[in-house]
Amino acid sequence: MKLRVRINKQTSRVDLPGEEPTLTELSDVIKQTLLTSTGLGLNTEFSLSLNGSELLLDSGQTLSSFGIVSGDLICVLLRQPPAVAVTSGETSSTAPITDDQQTATQVSSQPLGPPLLTEPLHTSDELDSGPVWEPMLCSEAEEGQSPLSLELLYHSARVWSPNDAVIVAAHLLMLETGFTPQGNELTAEEMPAGWRSVAGVHKLEYVHPLCGTSQVSVVAVSMGPLLIINAALTLAGTIYSVHKLQLNASSYVTDEWPGESAAAAFKNLKKLSRVYKDQLVYPLIAAAREAMALPVAFGLLALPPELLLRVLRLLDVHSVVRLSAVSRHFNASAADSTLWRHLYRRDFSGFLM
Repeated sequence: MKLRVRINKQTSRVDLPGEEPTLTELSDVIKQTLLTSTGLGLNTEFSLSLNGSELLLDSGQTLSSFGIVSGDLICVLLRQPPAVAVTSGETSSTAPITDDQQTATQVSSQPLGPPLLTEPLHTSDELDSGPVWEPMLCSEAEEGQSPLSLELLYHSARVWSPNDAVIVAAHLLMLETGFTPQGNELTAEEMPAGWRSVAGVHKLEYVHPLCGTSQVSVVAVSMGPLLIINAALTLAGTIYSVHKLQLNASSYVTDEWPGESAAAAFKNLKKLSRVYKDQLVYPLIAAAREAMALPVAFGLLALPPELLLRVLRLLDVHSVVRLSAVSRHFNASAADSTLWRHLYRRDFSGFLM
C-alpha cells in the first residue's frame, strides 16, 4: 500500500509491504525513516490522523479498517513538549528571568537546529483543517462529519421529522450517482418542490443520463418505526421495475435532527450510502438500460459522478486539465471548486510561507 505522509508541511511517500498493513506497521515506518529526515528525534512522540484533528487509535487494526486506501494522505501530529527554561550547560534556577535574558535565550537557541515540536499542521488559510478529501461524499463522512452539499441541503430543507432527514440524505445520494430531479431547475442546495406532503408521504422524480427516456419515481411512506421507500422505473408510460427498501430512521438520524447542522443530525452516513445505492440506485440504472436494450455502460464517461470525483482527486493537476478538455461532461466535473482546493492543498501547500 502506497501512502502519503505529511510531517510539518513536508509530504513524503511511504510504501508498506503486505496486503493488509496495520497502523502499527505504518507508525514504525514513520518512526524509523521519516522522523530523522525532518529533523526530529527517534523518541519524538506523535499520533496519526486522516484529517489533521481526529486521532487514529492504534489497537492493532489494519489500515483498511479505518477506510484508508492506497494514495491517502496521513497527517502526523506531534505532541507539544514542555517549555525549555534553560540553555545548554546551565542548570535550572528559581531566580526570575528578565525580558533581556529571555530574548537572549531565544536568540541563542535558534542555531541549535529544528525544535522538538515544530509549528502546527496548518497555514494561515487553515490548509490542513477539515477533511483531507474534497469534495467529500456521504460514503466518506466519519461520525460527526457531513459533506458540505448535505449541510446546505439540510439547512434549506427545514426538516419536520427524522424521516424528512433521511429523505434529504437519500436525495443527495441520488444526485451523487448522477440522477437529476425531473422538471425542476434547481440548485444542488434545494429540495424539489412537493417533495413532502402534510400526510408524511415523500415523492421525488428523477431522470438519468445513462437511462435514456426512462423516469424514476421515488415514494416513501412511514409504517411505524420504518420508512418504506419504493422506487419505480417507468418507460414509455409503463412501469417496468419496482425496487423496495426499508430503513429505520433511528439508525441514521440522531436526537439533534431539529437543529440546522447535518453533521450533528446524522450518523452512519457511510452505511446509509452503501445500503441505499447498492439496494436501490444502481439496480435502477441497470434495469433501465436493460429495458431499453442499451449496452452495458463502461469507461470514464459512464462513471457515476461520485466515482469520477474519486478518479479526479487522484490525478495530478496537468492530467485534470487535459481530461477537462476531452468533453463537456469532464469539463463540468473538473470545474468543481472544492476539487481544485484539494489539489492545491495536496500539491502546492509547501510553497506557502
